[in-house]
Formats: sequence, C-alpha cells, structure tokens
Amino acid sequence: MKFELFSRVALKTDLPEYALRRGDVATIVDHHPVSVGEDGYSLEVFNALGETIAVVVLAESEIAPMMRNEVLQIRMLEQAS
Repeated sequence: MKFELFSRVALKTDLPEYALRRGDVATIVDHHPVSVGEDGYSLEVFNALGETIAVVVLAESEIAPMMRNEVLQIRMLEQAS
C-alpha cells in the first residue's frame, strides 16, 4: 500500500460528475489491493466545514501525496454535471 489510511491526498484528475477538480483534497478511507494491475483507494471529500460531499474510488495513479510546499485554498463548489 503506497498511501496510508486516513492520510490526505490531492486529486490528479478532474471528476466533473462530482464537481471535483485536479488539486482538490481528499482523505483515504479504504484501500483496494489487486493481485494484477493497479491498487485502488476509496476517498472521502469534504467541504470547508468538514461535511462529506463525495466518496469516490480512484486508482493509485489518480492521486498524489500532499507536499510540504503546497498551500490549500477555498473555491466554490459548482453544481455537478
């Protein structure tokens, strides 16, 4: 497992069906190991008040670790497509 459970990660891809964008922050809530191919992770995405807005499953290559030299920002959540 590359990422630890309950760690924060950044999305590496847009998810328009959830109104999420590359760079949005999510928390890993489950790991989905596979014997062949790429592991997956269930991610929970919260709004600025800590309320859950989405739970998604992504491949390991679609998320990135948070880096010390990155800054979080607030944006308005647009209506999902």
